Amino acid sequence: MITYALLAIIVIFSIGCFNNEQKMYKYMFHPYSIYHNREHYRFLTHAFIHGDMIHLVFNCLALYGFGLQLEYGYFPNEHLFGPKWGEVYYLLLFTGGIYAASVTEYFRQRNNPNYYSLGASGAISAIVFCSIIINPTQQVDFFFIPMPGWIMGVLLIGLSMYLSRRKRVGAYSDSISHEAHFWGAIFGVAFILALKPFLFKRFLGLVFGTDFN
Repeated sequence: MITYALLAIIVIFSIGCFNNEQKMYKYMFHPYSIYHNREHYRFLTHAFIHGDMIHLVFNCLALYGFGLQLEYGYFPNEHLFGPKWGEVYYLLLFTGGIYAASVTEYFRQRNNPNYYSLGASGAISAIVFCSIIINPTQQVDFFFIPMPGWIMGVLLIGLSMYLSRRKRVGAYSDSISHEAHFWGAIFGVAFILALKPFLFKRFLGLVFGTDFN
């Protein structure tokens, strides 16, 4: 029931902040406040609030689809973690994704009082990419275009790298934290491969249709 609990918390917390700017500001990721005011809780709380309904819906749909797949399908498998430990590692994946997606921006923006961000994108990216490593040939929709999961992963990583670099040099601007998407994805891949290295050869075998043993 972890995925459903996370969805409920995210929806309730986000809607509660939509019309309350003071509450939203209090829980947003604000490196300046974390560094200068020691408000470390912001590292975690920002993942449970969203800027608008579209942002909330997209993240919740991704968490619902890929999160349930991991929690009830892949992680309880005896070849991965089994029923006893699957939920523990699932929570570690989600929480680790939040922090991994925030660390680089924290060090880059800790003296910038004007930088804020929010949303569960980092944690959800970790979940999505962990799922892709486990089952790279699963069919997914990328902007309503069906394709194998590993292709979507390559496109998402490439797009996140490109847009984050463009924003960093001031050549592009939007309200999306592409940096969070990128590092959340990297954490999801590193997390599952560090715990289950055999999945790397399995991933290559499924993608290229070759036995890498």
